[in-house]
Amino acid sequence: MLSKDDITTAAADLLRAEETRQQIGLLSRRHPDITLDDAYAIQSAQMDQKLAQGRRIIGWKIGLTSKVMQDALGISTPDSGVIYDDMDFADGCTVPADRFIQPRIEAEIAFVMKAPLSGKVTREQVLAATDYVAPSIEILDTRILRADADTGQTRKIFDTVSDNAANGGIVLGPQKHDPNTVDLRWVGAILTKNDEVVATGLGAAVLNDPVMGIVWLSERMGQFGQRIEAGQVVLAGSFIAPIECPSGTRIDADYGSFGRVTVNFA
Repeated sequence: MLSKDDITTAAADLLRAEETRQQIGLLSRRHPDITLDDAYAIQSAQMDQKLAQGRRIIGWKIGLTSKVMQDALGISTPDSGVIYDDMDFADGCTVPADRFIQPRIEAEIAFVMKAPLSGKVTREQVLAATDYVAPSIEILDTRILRADADTGQTRKIFDTVSDNAANGGIVLGPQKHDPNTVDLRWVGAILTKNDEVVATGLGAAVLNDPVMGIVWLSERMGQFGQRIEAGQVVLAGSFIAPIECPSGTRIDADYGSFGRVTVNFA
């Protein structure tokens, strides 16, 4: 495991990268023996700093839930990150050009909770604790290089977890649905980038059932003494591959009868 100083330094480097919009090198190359526990410790160290600066946690994101993405990274588990209040973007808004380094987006089903969840829970308990589900767009960004220029080594799960699971922001659609009346496996979206369809997907790509992402997250958080709180939003995981969003990009996520979400990048 990494030393406390290693964890503190990595967290400080990532926070500086976010502030200056200058990416750092792969932590998995800096620390070849880094573990997932180390990565979550680096994420938590950043959380402590952000909370001390006045940020507020409004939810959580789950990533790497699809089989394609897990196979690409050679893993068999999702990852998770924190959603802070300054990551909340309004539907239809324009994201300032200087906000992110390399923004991308994903389509996800958002769960808004009415009761807390902690530790091992069942699918039924997740549904009972959910106030409503809604269409959403997650904005991704990375404070760590996607690949090392010298070796060609690409990011590993330790890098993404350390980097708050590449979380940048959330755009929540206004539509609200009772999760008990919608088969979330069949909730899908057509993603349009600058008037061109670039991706489609179904909720079943998320662990075969988006609800199971929340089951996984509650147990993982319980291992670190955390829990999902009432009022928080949880992004269950993407059912499409990330879409690059350089300056001038317009994104429309059409979920059909489930709703619609749009976002623009200045």
